Amino acid sequence: MRRRLLVWLLSSVLLGGFAAAAIVFYQARMQSTEFFDYQLRQLALTLRDRDYSVRELAQALRGQQDLDFVIQVWGPDGRLLYGSHPEIEVPAPEGTGFSDAVTASGNWRVFAIWHRGLTIQVAQHKLAREALALGAALRTLLPFVLVLPLLGFLIWRLVGREVRFLETTARAVAKRSPESLEPISDEAVPDEIRPLVASLNDLLARLGAALSQQRQFIADAAHELRTPLTALRLQLQLAQRARDDDERQKALATLGEGITRATHVVEQLLAMARQDPAAQSAEHKPVDLSGVVAEVVEAERPVAQQKGLNLALDSRPMADITGDRVALRAMVENLIDNAIRYTPSGSVSVRTYVEGTQAVLEVEDTGPGIPAAERERVFDRFYRGADAAAGGSGLGLSIVRRIAERHGGQVELAEGAGGQGLLARVRIPLSPS
Repeated sequence: MRRRLLVWLLSSVLLGGFAAAAIVFYQARMQSTEFFDYQLRQLALTLRDRDYSVRELAQALRGQQDLDFVIQVWGPDGRLLYGSHPEIEVPAPEGTGFSDAVTASGNWRVFAIWHRGLTIQVAQHKLAREALALGAALRTLLPFVLVLPLLGFLIWRLVGREVRFLETTARAVAKRSPESLEPISDEAVPDEIRPLVASLNDLLARLGAALSQQRQFIADAAHELRTPLTALRLQLQLAQRARDDDERQKALATLGEGITRATHVVEQLLAMARQDPAAQSAEHKPVDLSGVVAEVVEAERPVAQQKGLNLALDSRPMADITGDRVALRAMVENLIDNAIRYTPSGSVSVRTYVEGTQAVLEVEDTGPGIPAAERERVFDRFYRGADAAAGGSGLGLSIVRRIAERHGGQVELAEGAGGQGLLARVRIPLSPS
């Protein structure tokens, strides 16, 4: 940016300076020419205003051989009565006023007037005029010769001073470690750069928050995995120390349940990682939400029947939504799995319908429900209420909310019908088409 600014500013100043110098030079030459014509005329008028005889005129101009002007006096008969430079021949004028004469000695500028029958002619060589005009014009260019380098130096200094902040900021950011996410100081920052600094600071703040969440997620995941892994080790030791087959089979069954719980936690962690904003790369396409729900219900029906639960589906036709089918299936699986997991007996009802411009998914169970004070906290990762049944990971509802928000939707929890159980409702906008 500094190089471009310097190139454009300096080139603009130079071009403007040269253009102005050319105009001034031309005007100075034109004014000099007009001034020399004025001199010719005034000199001729001065000679006319005096009552000289030819002899007196010759005596008055005697010793003026170094004059740049040639003065001639012609009689009424066209005879040359006087010439200040006899060696220079300038032809007699054909009339009064200004004219140009061409002689063997060069080109002349001539002014002639009449006076009492005499013709007074004053001539000046054009080379002398051009030399004087050129000298006067060149003298007018002297300020440009001095000012243009000074302007170039000032522009170079000012541009370097104004962009120095960007260079120092870039060096300061380059020296930072990944953990150094403090805001960039905006002291003495130009107003034009202040939005950029504010955007960088906002980006650093969001990056710091994301890294903090990531570290917290890793710490929580490690904590959640430590407990089932410790239990697995103890159950393995019990199986190894079993004294008979029945005790060994019992220990192995407990070990299998522990492996199932650990596997569930790992799967939930992977599902949570897939919903991280940095990992969202799947293309959104039209998805039949009611079809996805029907598939999940049929897949979960054997699990519900094994617990003695009635898993019912009320699905009404609806338009497609735009989203990631894999993520939406994971959302539905978590809702139904949670309902089956935390419902000891009774039923789980799944409904899909359209309300306005939104597709609505409801999963209602007859379990213990969630107290109103905890319904917002259960969306936090790894949070499990005090009355929650064993075997959960505390990630299901967090995954559900993240997927819904990723699709422009929202999740809400309420009491089930008759004040019993839990009703989870998800709203997602339908496709614009």
